[in-house]
Amino acid sequence: MAGNPAPKGVFAAVSTPVTRDLKPDVPRFLDHCHWLLSVGCAGLAPLGTTGEANSLGTSDRLHLIEAVAKSDVPLDRMIVGTGSTSAADTVLLSRAALQAGVNGLLMLPPFFYKSPSDDGLFNHFATVAERLADDRPRIFLYHFPQMSAVPVSLDLVRRLRTEFPGMFVGLKDSGGDFANTATFIREFPGFEVFAGSETFAVQTLDAGGWGCISATANVSAPIVVRRIADAPEESHERLDRLIADVRAAISALGNVSATKAVMSVYRNDREWARTLPPNVEIEPVAAEDLAARIDGMADIRKFFAGS
Repeated sequence: MAGNPAPKGVFAAVSTPVTRDLKPDVPRFLDHCHWLLSVGCAGLAPLGTTGEANSLGTSDRLHLIEAVAKSDVPLDRMIVGTGSTSAADTVLLSRAALQAGVNGLLMLPPFFYKSPSDDGLFNHFATVAERLADDRPRIFLYHFPQMSAVPVSLDLVRRLRTEFPGMFVGLKDSGGDFANTATFIREFPGFEVFAGSETFAVQTLDAGGWGCISATANVSAPIVVRRIADAPEESHERLDRLIADVRAAISALGNVSATKAVMSVYRNDREWARTLPPNVEIEPVAAEDLAARIDGMADIRKFFAGS
């Protein structure tokens, strides 16, 4: 694969709409991908935490990857989540994504067995890298200890980059501690580091990182893009406050369910509100209330008009 560095800026951790039988809703998914790019997202990161990848079956994840491959969504602007508790499933999903032509693979550590050693984690990722070596993958590690309970350490990254040069090219840091993000950027020059929240996007870029891969960017992308663009007529303080307030309002109800709830209102499409177990769909009244509160903060609804 050996592609170019990912574009810098806002990547949306793309939500996965699902049908009544809990399968990926491909037309709605592709439509949303196009919308995200149209409002200025630098790229897309489907099948991650927000995309409910770990609640989808492997066959459903493969189906969505294959559908994207056949679409006109620009694959060179896509980093696809392929991580799994199983090295074999990670390889299977990664090969499909590589054959599709995506820019990178985002991999959670194996997260079922808690407190694995760095040696154990190295063995997992080394197994994946060795089996994918001929495809020359661009792998992004996914540090999200609050969810996975398995952190990605500096020593692990250093060892993987040494043993597999050119393969482990970046990291998404969803730990919520910008000092940790900055350390990865400082320790590994050229490492394509993304913060997991848009509230750290500008800081990450200023420190030499790549921007953010964010759940709530599914809704807030238009204002985050404006902030990164550094438009002189915009108040940085005002935009930073809006970005933080919108994220806090969504996160208070759970990023996965609340993001879908807001989009169901803004798109006037209740099908968007459906989630996969164990996430729980937000009731219509609560969804309307959340969307109205976000309207009062940032007037984002207008960007969805006609979408």
